[in-house]
Amino acid sequence: MTDEKPRSHGRIKVQVSLQPRDLMEEPRRVKGAWEARIVTLFPEAFPGVLGLSLTGKALDQGLWRLETLDLRTFGEGKHRNVDDTPAGGGAGMVLRADVVHRALRQASIGVTGERGRWPLVYLSPRGRRFDQAMARDWAAADGVTILCGRFEGVDQRVLDHWGVEEVSLGDFVLTGGEIAAQAMIDATVRLLPNVLGNAASTEEESFSDGLLEHPQYTRPAVWEGREIPAVLMSGHHGEIEKWRRAERERLTQERRPDLWEKRKP
Repeated sequence: MTDEKPRSHGRIKVQVSLQPRDLMEEPRRVKGAWEARIVTLFPEAFPGVLGLSLTGKALDQGLWRLETLDLRTFGEGKHRNVDDTPAGGGAGMVLRADVVHRALRQASIGVTGERGRWPLVYLSPRGRRFDQAMARDWAAADGVTILCGRFEGVDQRVLDHWGVEEVSLGDFVLTGGEIAAQAMIDATVRLLPNVLGNAASTEEESFSDGLLEHPQYTRPAVWEGREIPAVLMSGHHGEIEKWRRAERERLTQERRPDLWEKRKP
């Protein structure tokens, strides 16, 4: 027997469910943790690479949460249809407004506050291009809801109704938004507190201040006749920082003149 009181779970959040669950198999849920909600026809695609390495460890620790909503469950009729032919004709199929609306309504449960605190995003090649600044904005929010498109896209009416922000991974077309969603979530989650373990590791990365990252080296000191730059072996931290800054500026001017132009006053 002991007089010691049982320890509280502290910041761990308990979620009530109508369905039996194996709690030992579920990741911990930390109250107030950043959350990604994904509306997709392929929930089995998640967590994918997000379940590996540091993002996967952080997910297991409850530092962030991932919830997928299967769009098919909101479909119409016996076969749970989610799409139909484009109005006006054309190739492919379009995700129905009523189906997507039901899914977004479910995904919005528990989301409070201004949209800036919880962006609602549709992944589309015609959207604003995702960048490091957007990743920082998302990381500073409470979470993000992402609609992964398929086929020829989504009925515009539901996007307008919900005021969905369209975001693009780049100037190319994918078969669906799942890969793009994982890339954007990865870029965001790594900026959350305690995920990388060393906040300084993000300070000089590419795009952190509009510059590309400097070259990196490690042992052996000489490989295939190529030596590590002498300044990096000098132990003179001031000179090392000057060299790294100069390399970042040189690489940015050479490889991303568009970024360099933005830095000019």
